[in-house]
Amino acid sequence: MTKQDILRQYFGYTAFRGGQEALIDAVLAGRDVLGIMPTGGGKSLCYQIPAMLLEGITLVVSPLISLMKDQVMALKAVGIPAAYINSSLTPEQISLVCRNMLDGRYKIVYIAPERLEVGSMIDLIRRLPIAMLAVDEAHCISQWGQDFRPSYLKIIDFLENLPRRPILAAYTATATQAVREDITAILQLQNPLEVVTGFDRPNLSFSVITPKGKPKKLLSLVEARKEKSGIIYCSTRSAVERVCDSLREQGISATRYHAGLTDEERRENQDAFIRDEMAVMVATNAFGMGINKSNVNYVIHYNMPMSLEAYYQEAGRAGRDGTPAECILLFNLGDVRTATTLIESSEDKVDLTEAEREQLRTLRFMRLNQMIDYCKTTKCLRGVILDYFGQNHSESCGSCSNCQTTFTQRDITREAQMIFSCVKRIYDKLGYYVGKALVVSTLQGSTRERVCALGLQDLSTYGLMREKQRADIRALVDYLIERGYLAEGEYNTLRMNPEAANVLFRGEQVTMPMKEMTLEDVVEELHQAKQTKRSRKKRPQATVNEYHSATDILYERLKAVRADIARFEHVPPYIIFSNATLMDMAMKKPVSVDELLTVSGVGSVKAERYGAYFLEAVVDFMNEKIKF
Repeated sequence: MTKQDILRQYFGYTAFRGGQEALIDAVLAGRDVLGIMPTGGGKSLCYQIPAMLLEGITLVVSPLISLMKDQVMALKAVGIPAAYINSSLTPEQISLVCRNMLDGRYKIVYIAPERLEVGSMIDLIRRLPIAMLAVDEAHCISQWGQDFRPSYLKIIDFLENLPRRPILAAYTATATQAVREDITAILQLQNPLEVVTGFDRPNLSFSVITPKGKPKKLLSLVEARKEKSGIIYCSTRSAVERVCDSLREQGISATRYHAGLTDEERRENQDAFIRDEMAVMVATNAFGMGINKSNVNYVIHYNMPMSLEAYYQEAGRAGRDGTPAECILLFNLGDVRTATTLIESSEDKVDLTEAEREQLRTLRFMRLNQMIDYCKTTKCLRGVILDYFGQNHSESCGSCSNCQTTFTQRDITREAQMIFSCVKRIYDKLGYYVGKALVVSTLQGSTRERVCALGLQDLSTYGLMREKQRADIRALVDYLIERGYLAEGEYNTLRMNPEAANVLFRGEQVTMPMKEMTLEDVVEELHQAKQTKRSRKKRPQATVNEYHSATDILYERLKAVRADIARFEHVPPYIIFSNATLMDMAMKKPVSVDELLTVSGVGSVKAERYGAYFLEAVVDFMNEKIKF
């Protein structure tokens, strides 16, 4: 039987896709390989077909139980003898698989990387004719890459314990040049054939939307795709719960997936989604790697991911069958604060030197900034992604939201002068710089407690931009930071750079690319204006009772977050934080780790362990534009 026979007989294809045949031929010739192929590009065939032709067993190292089950189920369905060994099996089931391996009943066996460290498993494998070791999701081996798995580092130790070194084959969909070099070095690939077929997925369209309100926008997007299958990614478990509940309340067939659920519930929910019993999966990034559901029509990111690599990997779970699919990212500045907090509070699961830890932290922030740039760019979105992976591309893809939008340069000199003047006057009054949020509140004429407590309502710049939406003012500030007129210092304080003086005193003009408004944009703006006007008529001035009302609302939300964590950790709620701590938190409304540490009862350990969840609740509350 030839490779073409197997391709046709077992997998039903008449021709190989780009890169597949070269990788298969290299393996059959006894050569190591490294294959970088996009999701849906047919990576698995590159080791499954030669496994059928080589003498002996092919071991496939895979990071997730769901991935193994899916692949083995698919192989068995086409008549290829395969099995997996992981923690989902009972000891008796593992023993049966091992006996069958010794009897030569399998051609392909999937195995979790942790199993390669078990002495009894090593002893068993030493007795077997291992023809090839295929490392799937090979980017997991690089601690500088996305989805690092420390157990992958043990693969090379396992190989050194074998009586004969098998052919090594490594595959992944998303790996920068640095990560590819890491894979080759750590696995000690010998003269490997490296095939990079490209990262472009022409069937995917990319969009970035900055909505006035995420919940409302998400609902409209999902309702417009009611007959389609989609994944909605959220950055935290609590966000998954809120989004899933809100969709269900509107009659959407939605389920959920995150690490806080039991193994049984995750499995049931995943199976329901894969079987199309549920149209929408709301999940953290714990869901998706290796899930071979081909008919995902759209992926919506409710929160911005931590890197372009993570985003492309998650978005790429749409359109695996090659049909047109949508990748939509909902972005607001709260996402930046949440991501920053998650990086600051992240706990590395491997031993690193202090220098390596700092290098990793710097790398994470560099990736985050690249992700933020993607969300704000007016360039072709597909092009930005391909630039990240080092692939050439045309200037315009013609299908992303930016390529389908007309941008015009608008003169924002007057607004820039207002912002610069406000920053200066706040500094002159207080003697120190304040954060972006407080500058925006002052310009908008907010009656927030902190604005009034600092006396900022007495400044000449107070309320200069009261007719603008808070999000629009923040967008202007961000653009001025991007252009170098403003800078964010320690603790995210906002200060002017010398270049701002050219705009204030020397007549320099500032222009900003603006999207031409569509009819939908106009309708949304009018609706928002009516809501704002109605709100101002009802509440011309904030009162003490309203301050208490807002604080009470936030307090109840913080209690709900605490209850979720307590249930997950099986401890009484007060073990997490006391009521007094939550009330102080509701009054101070921290939006950063440093601010959280000023709350009574919050120490560094609890801030690191729980801070991200409570900060997210505060940020979500602030973004709802409740005036207090």
